[in-house]
Amino acid sequence: MGVLKKNFTYIDLFAGIGGFRLAMENYSSKSKCLFASEIDEAAVKTYELNFGQKPLGDIRKINPKDLNIPAPDVICGGFPCQTFSKGGNQAGFKDSRGTLFREIIRIIESYDFNERPKILILENVQNLINHDKGNTWKTIHYEITNVGYNVIEKPLVVSPKDVGVPQLRNRAIILAVRKDIYDGPIDLKIEKKRVNCSKIIDIIDKDIDDNLLKTHSLSDEQIEILDCWDEFLNIIPQKERVIGFPIWSDEFGKKYPLGGLPEWKQRIILKNRELYLKHKSEIDLWLKKWNVRKTLTPTNRKFEWQAGISMDSVYDGIIQFRTSGVRVKKPTESPALVAMDHRPIYGPEKRYIVPVEGLRLQSFPDNYQFNENEKQIFKQLGNAVNVKVIECMFRLFVEYIDEKRGK
Repeated sequence: MGVLKKNFTYIDLFAGIGGFRLAMENYSSKSKCLFASEIDEAAVKTYELNFGQKPLGDIRKINPKDLNIPAPDVICGGFPCQTFSKGGNQAGFKDSRGTLFREIIRIIESYDFNERPKILILENVQNLINHDKGNTWKTIHYEITNVGYNVIEKPLVVSPKDVGVPQLRNRAIILAVRKDIYDGPIDLKIEKKRVNCSKIIDIIDKDIDDNLLKTHSLSDEQIEILDCWDEFLNIIPQKERVIGFPIWSDEFGKKYPLGGLPEWKQRIILKNRELYLKHKSEIDLWLKKWNVRKTLTPTNRKFEWQAGISMDSVYDGIIQFRTSGVRVKKPTESPALVAMDHRPIYGPEKRYIVPVEGLRLQSFPDNYQFNENEKQIFKQLGNAVNVKVIECMFRLFVEYIDEKRGK
């Protein structure tokens, strides 16, 4: 018999809006969630709306023995990542959110050894692996091992693009099996697909409502900014568009000394000045025509072209208005959905992606329900795990264990 029956049970920790649960249901429609835990009230409402089961609150206040339920076969958990993320302060276990990982250990220890969950599948940001010079991962690996598990040597780094979903979003997947079930080496491997191997068109809604299209269209001001940069792009010959550095138009024509600036910043400034001198007459006309330094904000005076020679126009690609400037990428994989509202813009239709497209980027079903405004919907999707990534890694691991055990 395999390590799991079709009607296996699981608990859904740090459940968010239910990405892990959907992955378990996709793996087996007979699987059963014994309980979920989530502290964010808005996420709790979304979870209950879709599954008819209200997650329990703060994990620190949950004692499984008090719930009068059997031990689960599987523990799922996307424990808080902000404390390990490059986008945060990287405080790790010094941050209270980092210590929440140990609540998973506490829940495991609440069961007798032979009752403990057979399999663990946990998710976090890729930076978890190298955080604090690798000591964070060493600590996590030791603590899971210490409660009776055979843990993968290093988390698998997987992006939705690797499972056929057009989104770039690397995540660390931690897998472990109880030692008495399998205690041999875990040398799982996944085939990493190259970037730009899928197409954003695969998740674009072909039947978008006219009213929705109108409310998600770019403003006249945004189109003017993009028209400005589109004209700048045409100054650069096609064969020279593998630019490789951000365009900082404020540096065009400047000659001030760079001493005292960080080396990385000096390099970017020098490359911008060189680009300007190479196309001086045309850039001067462009600066004057668009009155760039007065009509564009400092942020929008910066431009990141990441499409090489493959596109003729900014509108051919995926666009973002970011704090680092206007960014344009190839119309392949979407940038990662994040909790901040940095929604991608689908250039060919000059509009932001709509909620159903956000659902598809995270492998949620089109009919997933929310009782939130759109900003909150994308925040919840940005905080969610990608369903297909979790499902595929879980399936891969279970099949691997069964194969090793000869089942």
